[in-house]
Order: sequence, then structure tokens, then C-alpha cells
Amino acid sequence: MTVLFWILGALAVPTLIFVLWLAWVFVKELFHPTPDDDAEAAEAAEAARAAEELGLLPVERQNTDLAAPLPAEWAAVLTAVRAGDWQPAADLLAAIGRDWERRSAATYLLAERAAEEDAWLLAWEAARRDDPDAAVVRARSTVILAWDLRGGKKAQYTSREQFDAFHRTLAGARAEVARAAELNPDDPTPYIAEIWLALGLGYPNAQMDKVWAEITTRAPHHYEAHFSALQYWCAKWRGSERLAAEFAERAAAEAPPGSLLTALPLIAHFEHDESEDTEADNTPQMLARVDAALADAAAADPSHPRLPELRHLLAYYLHLQDRNEAALEQFKLVDGYVNALPWRYRGNKAAYYCQVRDTVVRTVTQTATADA
Repeated sequence: MTVLFWILGALAVPTLIFVLWLAWVFVKELFHPTPDDDAEAAEAAEAARAAEELGLLPVERQNTDLAAPLPAEWAAVLTAVRAGDWQPAADLLAAIGRDWERRSAATYLLAERAAEEDAWLLAWEAARRDDPDAAVVRARSTVILAWDLRGGKKAQYTSREQFDAFHRTLAGARAEVARAAELNPDDPTPYIAEIWLALGLGYPNAQMDKVWAEITTRAPHHYEAHFSALQYWCAKWRGSERLAAEFAERAAAEAPPGSLLTALPLIAHFEHDESEDTEADNTPQMLARVDAALADAAAADPSHPRLPELRHLLAYYLHLQDRNEAALEQFKLVDGYVNALPWRYRGNKAAYYCQVRDTVVRTVTQTATADA
């Protein structure tokens, strides 16, 4: 037994020395970072200062709820509904009329508020029982509520209770979507909401095709509809990488300039790109896609409610293609708002956005200095 203790003691000494060495390394790095860490931190701080000198905002001043500032009228309407007044919302949708892009964007914003607190919407519905505008906001709010109940985590991290609430709420939304469509037969917006039913309830592809036909009959190049449908066709939902790419390329090829649908091939690529370098982002095909998207953005109505979403994607991919001066121009146009791809999928959207943006600023600044 004594020999065994001696053996264990002999083994314990080097283990203890190793543990103490690891502790020393940790404390040293904590209080005295390596020169590389110091250099990287200094570069990041310098880039952040350069960005602020250009008028770009720091992390803490980035809006993480929107992709762009709202029109003043829309912001006033959202303030009114928070205070319980539905009339400005009704007036806004009536004024938008058949501008389907703006109608879908406005109803989504209103539906988000209703999913949080719907007393104002209940008052609207009571005052105007069969108002198609109130009906479409209700339908969209129930779909949004369902996805909020599910949460944004992957399936393995989502509880059975969350899934049950999600599916139960989505199932209830089907009647509301159908009612909104019946009350305003020309409106594609209820069918856009139904795409998110298709994702959550698992519509087979043939059923999704029928929903899609309802939309394209009414608005063949609708941006939000195409974005939503592309999500359905992605591998993570009801399609595959091939189906998503085919859908995106076909839509972009058929759309007129200024429709912004050139964003779709970039989104399809982003959704399925698992590479750890930029090689896949610099193929002739990807270079052509970015060039097409630049031309599309230039041709678009400057007030198009989805234009900033394309600009965020352009800023990202122009950077990955080392076209940093062009990337910086896009960053200047969207800075201050980061709820868009590719930043949206990160836990800290604002930090990731500013990291990429500041890298672009540093690269452009260094190039300008070298050329001077």
C-alpha cells in the first residue's frame, strides 16, 4: 500500500505542476495580453475611430429592430397604436391602397405591434367588423405570434411546449388568412402570410405551388413574397439547395430592373454557404450576381421599402470580394440599422455589422494613404 501511495504521489506532482502552469498562463493573458492581442485591439479601435470620423455610428447606436429608418408617417402611426389609437393605422392602409409592396411592409409592422398588444386592433375590429385592412393585420399578427411562441432556436433546442403552442396558433391562423383573402380578393398580402403557415405546418410542395400561384397572379415581382417563398424552398425548411437556387435565379431573371429580386440569388447562396473562406463568394457567377444587384439597386425607386435590405447584402458581398470602396458606399447608405441579412442571424447583430463595416473602413483608409 505504501508503494502505491508513492506511485500516486509521483504521478500527482507533474499533474499539479501542469495545472499551476495553466493557471499562470491564464492570469498572464488576462492581465497582460500578448502583443498580437494588443495589436488587434489597437487596429479595431483605430478602425472604429475612422468609421466615426466618416459619420458612421458605433455599436451601441445601431438600431437592431429595423433594416432602415421608417417614413415619418409610419413611425407616427406606430406611436399611435402603442397608445391605443387605431384610426391612424386604418388611414395609412387606406392611403397606401394597391401599392402591394408598401401594403405588405406596413401591415407587417402593424401586425408585430398587435402580436405584442392587440387592444387597439380589437377596437378597430369592433368598429369596422368586415374591414379588410383590419383583417389582414389580424391574420399577420397571429402568424407572427405563432413564430414568437416557437422562438428562433433550432428544433433540438425548442421545447415540446413551444412546438405545441406554435402549431396550435398557426392552425388557428389559417381561418384568419382565408378571411383576409376573401375580404380583399386582389390583395396578395394574406397569401404572403400563408407562406409562413406553409413553413411551419409543413405544406407539401404542390400545396405551396398553389399558394404561390395566388401571389404571382396578383403581384408577380413582389419582393417580400419572393423572400418568404425562398425561405420555404431552402434546405433548412421544405426544399433543398438546388430548389432554392433555381427559384432565386428564375425570379431574378424574369424580374424588371428595380424590382430588387437580384437579391434572391445572393440570399440563396448565403443560406447554403457553409465554407470558411471567401472562395465561394468570388466565383465568376457570384461576381456577376453582385454586379446585377448593384444595377438593380441603382434602378430602384429610392423609397422602395425593401431597398435597404439589398444594400446590406451588397455591402457584405462587396467586402468579401475585396471591392471595399463600393462596399463602403453601401454601408454609408444603411448605417444605423442592422436588422437585415447577413447580420440578422448573429447573436449580436450590431457588433458583427460594425466589425465588418470597420474592416472595410480600415482597408479603404489604408489604401488611400498608400496611394497618396
